Amino acid sequence: MFAIIEAAGWPIWPIIVASVIALGIIGERLWTLRAGQIAPRDLLPQVVRELKQIGATPAMVKRLSEGPPLAQIFAAGVKNVNSHQEIMKESVEEAGRAAAHELERFLTTLGTIATASPLMGLLGTVIGMVEIFAALTPASADPAHLAHGISVALYNTAMGLIVAIPSLIFYRYFRGKVDELVFDMEQQAVKLVEIIHGERR
Repeated sequence: MFAIIEAAGWPIWPIIVASVIALGIIGERLWTLRAGQIAPRDLLPQVVRELKQIGATPAMVKRLSEGPPLAQIFAAGVKNVNSHQEIMKESVEEAGRAAAHELERFLTTLGTIATASPLMGLLGTVIGMVEIFAALTPASADPAHLAHGISVALYNTAMGLIVAIPSLIFYRYFRGKVDELVFDMEQQAVKLVEIIHGERR
């Protein structure tokens, strides 16, 4: 591995840094974006049951606001349980937008790495080609310089693609996962509002 880095030259270091950042984001998002952690399936029945038994208490609102994103959305609705339905919907929508923003954290960075890595590889390729042409003189062609230029060109291109392809795949996967989770939370929040206002059992 160190031999490859040495052969690729300094242009490979930004690609290596980008790969480390991408791996960190992918690991963190895989851990964070678990459906059970974001929108637990049994949360809505629990909240409805508690509302019917003891009503909306400050302790309940506090507990929900400190829970997963779906619980935080429910907390916004429960806090306005005595308000008009439209006010409750607005507060739930605001909480939902905040939750969606949190779910999308780091995805822009991952998408940027997926886009920029091939360009960084291309930069290394161009630098390698410059070294190749610099080694070609009318008097002589230094084989060592030619070999180094070819190494810089090819290794950087390959490394840029190796970083970009998984980054793009995971970026698309996480975008779809976030959209799915946001839709699920919206549906459950609407159900809670309708249950509270007697439009649904």
